Parts: sequence; C-alpha cells; structure tokens
Amino acid sequence: MSELTPKERLLRVLRKEPVDRPPVICTGGMMNAAIVEIMKSTGHTLPEAHFDAARMAELAQDVQAATSFENIGVPFCMTVEAELLGSSIDHGTLECEPKIAREVFPSTGTVAFGDVDQMVRSGRIQVVIDAAHRLARNNPNVPVIASLTGPVSTAASIVDPMTFFKELRKNPAGAHRVLDYVTRLLAAFAERLLKDNGAGAIAVGDPSATGEILGPAMFEEYALRYLNQLIDRVHELGFPIIVHICGDVKRVRPLLAQLRCDALSTDAMVNLVQLKTDFPHVTTMGNLSTFALQWKEPESIGAMARQLVAQGIDIISPACGLSTSTRLDNIRAMTSAVKDGGV
Repeated sequence: MSELTPKERLLRVLRKEPVDRPPVICTGGMMNAAIVEIMKSTGHTLPEAHFDAARMAELAQDVQAATSFENIGVPFCMTVEAELLGSSIDHGTLECEPKIAREVFPSTGTVAFGDVDQMVRSGRIQVVIDAAHRLARNNPNVPVIASLTGPVSTAASIVDPMTFFKELRKNPAGAHRVLDYVTRLLAAFAERLLKDNGAGAIAVGDPSATGEILGPAMFEEYALRYLNQLIDRVHELGFPIIVHICGDVKRVRPLLAQLRCDALSTDAMVNLVQLKTDFPHVTTMGNLSTFALQWKEPESIGAMARQLVAQGIDIISPACGLSTSTRLDNIRAMTSAVKDGGV
C-alpha cells in the first residue's frame, strides 16, 4: 500500500477500508488539545480564539503541528450551540475552558423555538464555519474535523439540567420537542460546516447521554433516537461522523451497536477489544486515559498507545477531554508511538 495522507487514512478507516496503521487523532470540541503549553509558546491563545476565525484557525494549526495529531479540530469548547440558543456562557481563561454559567430556560415547557436556518448564520457558529473553511483550504491532506455538542447535552445546556432530566420521565412530550429542536439546529450547523470544502468529518460529543445518567430505556428513547437523527443527516450530505459516549457503557452496551455512526469513541474504562469482539461492525476509537496523559511519563504513554495499536483499535485517540495542563511531551509520545514506534 502506497503511503497514505492523514486525510486518506482516516477516511479509509471510517469507510471500513484497509489501511497501513490506525490514525491517531484528537477531534477538538470536547476533546480539545489546545493545552496551555502550546498556547504560551505560540502566542495564539484562548479565550481570544473563540471569537475570531483567523485566530481559531491559527491555534488549530498550532495544535496539530505541535502534537502531530493527524487531524485539525475546531472549535475549542462545547458552548457554541448553547450560547446561540440563549444560555449565558463563562468563556474561560487560558487555563480554563468555557462553561455554561446559566441555562436560559427553567423547563422544557418554557423553551422558545427560533428559526433554525437563521440561527445557524449567527453567533460563534459563523466563526467556527469560517475557521473550518480556512483550515481545509490551507491543509488539503489533513482532515478537518468539526465537533458538535450532542443533542442531549445541548438540551441540558439550555434547560436547567436537574429539571430537564426529571422531565425526560415526567414530560416526555416536552423533552422530545426540545430534543427535536436542538437536533435540527445541530444538523443545520453540520450542513454549513461540511458544504463548500469546509470540514471533512463531524465529531459529536454527548457527555450527558451516558448510561450512568439515563439508563437503558431513556438512552434508547432519547440519546439513540436523536443521535441517529443527526447521524443520518450527516450521511445524507455524504460525510462521515464520529460519536463519543462518556463513562461506563455497561448499562447501554447492547444499544451502542444501534448507533449508525462511522466510529464510536469511548472512555478509558471501556474494554475496546471486547467491544470489537461483541460488535464486529463497530469501528472503535480511543481510548488512551487522559489522566495518564496528564500525569504519567512519556515511556508509559508510548507503551499504552502501542498496546492499543496491537489490540487492533481502529482509531487511536484520547479517551475523553484533555486537561489544559496536559504535558506536550506525553501527547507527542502517544502520536509518535502510533506513527513510527515512538518512545
């Protein structure tokens, strides 16, 4: 097999085609690799890059160059959609990522439904779209992955989460209306990101859509239903999509095989080898511990990455969101181990 570009390698894996080795990626969004060490060395920093497409693109390229991850990922947070929908956002600092300061609606029954087509042409959405187009134009051989916040997590970011999760049981009609609304917004956002030589793939992080929080019945009714609705729309556009599910998936394990995504990313406690054995059609992604990436030594990280490769994991990636204080030499040990034997 002739040497593949990073973009060709990832797309082949997502199409279940043979490759020379697994790609090693970090998708952005929930898995943001804009660590403090990189930002201080380059001068391209957050929170400034959240609001300016040129700065976002520069920082995304800095991250890829410094870490050797085989993709470029935008944005650098999970608050773009919630802010657009009206929630108050703390945009963070160099060391701290943005977070929801206050959800805009107290319950699903109070949600005001906007015009989705107009909404996706405003706010920070436009910054992310412009950054993705710049990055794709300047890096034709590297896949640009745009990260979205999943439907359940987006809904729980605009409705008081304690109330929202209660209403999944007590007011399912209201919960479905809100989830359908945010999923339509996410699909429209994805369409704008993917069209006209922008992003080449979508990644969805849905940390609130876990078996530990929802349980099997509500995971099937809400998370599986609306994730697949979003997945189907991305596939209609002709692009691949990756989904990350946080936490221990034991309670919802049989349902994971019903996700129609092109790759499934999981947390560090999930046995991906067993997942591949149980569901051979699932393309596995992950799941090198982010705790290890922050605290262990490069030699250990290299060994962990090589083990994932030896186990036949399809795409090597951090298991979840990276701490901004993660060591760059540990990230490099991970990418080097996958690409050329490394440490």
